[in-house]
Amino acid sequence: MKPSIFLYLFLLVSCTLFAQPKAKKTVYIIVDGISADVIEKLKPKHLYEIAAAGGYAHAIVGGERGGYSETPTISAVGYNSILTGTWFNKHNVEDNNIKAPNYNYKSIFRLLKEHVPQKKIGIFSSWTDNRTRLVGEGIKEAGNIKFDYSFDGLEFDTANYPHDGERDFMRKIDAKVAETAADVIKKDAPDLSWVYLEYTDDIGHKYGDSPQFDKAVNYEDENVGQIWEAVQYRETHFNEDWLIIVTTDHGRTAETGKGHGGQSDRERAGWIITNAKNLNERFRNNQASIVDIYPTIARFMNVPVPLATACELDGVPLIGKLSLADASARYNDGAITVGWKAHEKKGKVKIWAATTNNYKQGGKDEFRLLKRVPLKKESTTINIKDLSSSFYKLFLQGPNNGTTRWILNK
Repeated sequence: MKPSIFLYLFLLVSCTLFAQPKAKKTVYIIVDGISADVIEKLKPKHLYEIAAAGGYAHAIVGGERGGYSETPTISAVGYNSILTGTWFNKHNVEDNNIKAPNYNYKSIFRLLKEHVPQKKIGIFSSWTDNRTRLVGEGIKEAGNIKFDYSFDGLEFDTANYPHDGERDFMRKIDAKVAETAADVIKKDAPDLSWVYLEYTDDIGHKYGDSPQFDKAVNYEDENVGQIWEAVQYRETHFNEDWLIIVTTDHGRTAETGKGHGGQSDRERAGWIITNAKNLNERFRNNQASIVDIYPTIARFMNVPVPLATACELDGVPLIGKLSLADASARYNDGAITVGWKAHEKKGKVKIWAATTNNYKQGGKDEFRLLKRVPLKKESTTINIKDLSSSFYKLFLQGPNNGTTRWILNK
């Protein structure tokens, strides 16, 4: 008996109904020490190709200037702000010595591995410290996670990469790092990867604003292009949906471009380039910061952020619906005035407060609901004479996201 047309239709409909959703994959790339004005001047080919698929935006790298979250514009500090979605006052990495990172502020890799242990993670870098000390591979306090793919430490291979005064060895190392990352992405497609490229910062310190620095930026653009090509290959040949984010850790001094570390506008002038399609108003209006990358990755990959972690994040997602951002708060005579930027008018914001910071030591903070306020109001004053404290940790919870703010009374 021949199969009927109804059987064929049933099989067709069944295949459609049970088609697998596309796997969500992410790679983020840090290209060291390039201020936004340089990107906009050079318009690097591959970076602008990625931006054409999604977008380009300015992104603050130094926390709140003059506020409790002010963050040194130094390399490892910036890496860890991206990695944890928090500023220096929380993650506790204040310079490149990385003396005492606070692993209670979970890395994005730890968040992913704790939620879906079978997901694969990768790191491709010149600095072994990125893997061993910032992410904290194998360290109990950092979640005892293990990278499935890692490639780093070539700066110690002086036989193949002899060190020279022009730092050409680092240019070659970055080329190998990018080549390896692209190869692993194309063949094995880790679910979440971090690629770090150093050469631009080395040349910036040596030559400052110069033709040499511009040339270094274009070198790194070629490296990014290899990874971008690998991402496109995966999307074309596999049932995968990829997010690529390219960013920097700090800008450069305005006078010569040789330095960084302070809070000048140019040192704080970072940027984000991504292929993301559903970028929201915060990104489109150049209001982003590098701590927004963590919640953006989590949202894209559908990784739930535990409430205790959400109450600590300093960033908000740059994709999808956004309820509020940019919280402000001040204390005056037994009351606090709380403000926020509403990104939607419907719904309410719940304002929670804790007077402890036990999370810093791995403990739990008890949050008390102070008030529910229509989002569109964008500010409210709350009497807290019955909750007297020198410290308040606030969490503003909207329908689609939350944002945080501290009050430190002297």
